[in-house]
Amino acid sequence: CYCQCHFCSMSTAVVKYFCVLLQVLGFEVDTVNSVQFSNHTGYAHWKGQVLNSDELHELYEGLKLNKVNRYDYVLTGYTRDTSFLAMVVDIVQELKQQNSNLVYVCDPVMGDKWNGEGSMYVPKDLLPVYRDKVVPVADIITPNQFEAELLTGRKIHTEKEALEVMDMLHAMGPETVVITSSDLQAPLGNNYLIALGSHRKTKADGTKMTQRIRVESPKVDAVFVGTGDLFAAMLLAWTHKHPNNLKVACEKTVSAMQHVLQRTIKSAKAQAGEGNKPNSAQLELRMVQSKKDIENPEIIVKATVL
Repeated sequence: CYCQCHFCSMSTAVVKYFCVLLQVLGFEVDTVNSVQFSNHTGYAHWKGQVLNSDELHELYEGLKLNKVNRYDYVLTGYTRDTSFLAMVVDIVQELKQQNSNLVYVCDPVMGDKWNGEGSMYVPKDLLPVYRDKVVPVADIITPNQFEAELLTGRKIHTEKEALEVMDMLHAMGPETVVITSSDLQAPLGNNYLIALGSHRKTKADGTKMTQRIRVESPKVDAVFVGTGDLFAAMLLAWTHKHPNNLKVACEKTVSAMQHVLQRTIKSAKAQAGEGNKPNSAQLELRMVQSKKDIENPEIIVKATVL
């Protein structure tokens, strides 16, 4: 199945995760960097540029002039510039006028929690743009727990509160909300990480139907960069292939991620040597080596319907 998917993401260091994955799964991809960095920001140093709205507009105009700006999907991730983000909204709205079936998948990259404390690693003025402009035009969003809390102004301490936050996010616009990671207690134990998904559809008679799921995946003892990008791209692909089955889409997404992460940590530890902690270079995600698992993941993580 071949679709065109245009997205704005971060530097070539992480764009490669999107591209390799989506191309392997049969998508034609046009990429636009939101930042042009020498490497991802998990390293001690990085150099490069942050694109603004004028630069994004110029690139998009080039696509328009060649009449190659008809897309089935838009996928966005990391950015650091508010004007760039606002321009993304304008472009998505224009593309949706051309193709009312276009699906916009947004990973609202803003921050995360470490040791129970959340902090933003992008400028704080991105939050109101995401909350007031971006999320309302998105069809699928993939925040982590901290980002979901930022977007709604609600703290999450229990699964019930997480479901209420997802309802608030649905009310803002998106039909599908997946909280990709959380610090909630997993029923399987402390060595598991919980993700929660919610898909809301309006039936022909006007009634709303919601499917909710919980996914518990084994924790991997390492700090990876690009896992959120990987999750969003994978979810785009598997929701395309299973449009009305969030359970299966998330099982394939999380299972494929587990294969990638387990292969990455095994390789990183071998490179670092016994007793040494792997560094950022050694923890680069093993995407090419995981091609078969991306194309046809063995389901090793099951979702529970709530």
